[in-house]
Amino acid sequence: MYKRLFDLISAIIALLILSPIFFIILLCLLFVNKGKPFFFQERPGRYGELFKIVKFKTMRDLDAYAKKDVHNLNRVTKIGHFIRKYSLDEIPQLINVIKGDMAIVGPRPLLVHYLPLYNDFQKQRHYVRPGITGWAQVKGRNSISWEKKFDLDVWYVEHQSFLLDLKIILLTIKRIIKPEGINSSERMNMPEFTGTKNE
Repeated sequence: MYKRLFDLISAIIALLILSPIFFIILLCLLFVNKGKPFFFQERPGRYGELFKIVKFKTMRDLDAYAKKDVHNLNRVTKIGHFIRKYSLDEIPQLINVIKGDMAIVGPRPLLVHYLPLYNDFQKQRHYVRPGITGWAQVKGRNSISWEKKFDLDVWYVEHQSFLLDLKIILLTIKRIIKPEGINSSERMNMPEFTGTKNE
């Protein structure tokens, strides 16, 4: 109960503080993306229930006549690279937190088609609300394997506390201020999860 109250109050305060940045990015993306500043996609939430995540749109729409194998990195706009580098595309997810779809801290919500690929251990990551940031993100983000990432997610589920959430938030702020080599390309290069072969 305390976590939901903390998330709600924190999200409202953060959205108010970040509102100048929010509206500047919104106006820029309205122009760059021809009136479409947001990206919506279904993601699994708590207990696997689907919700629509909202982010700032950092990629151009796929041209109907383009090759199907066009790399996503080629579609990221110039402003999109900057927004991704400092994780500014995540700001609209504060709206998801206010709605109750997400938490400030929790396992990141992944793609819907991964759901049937999880083993029983990995499914435990859905016992809590997904988060804007999480233990796996501050422990390696996309530089670690899927299996290690899921281990960290489940560890968080089993050890969640107010102090742990606070620690993750502070580490996340540190990573945003000092990216330490994390850039937009790294966020795109994580291979698809195809299931754990050796369970």
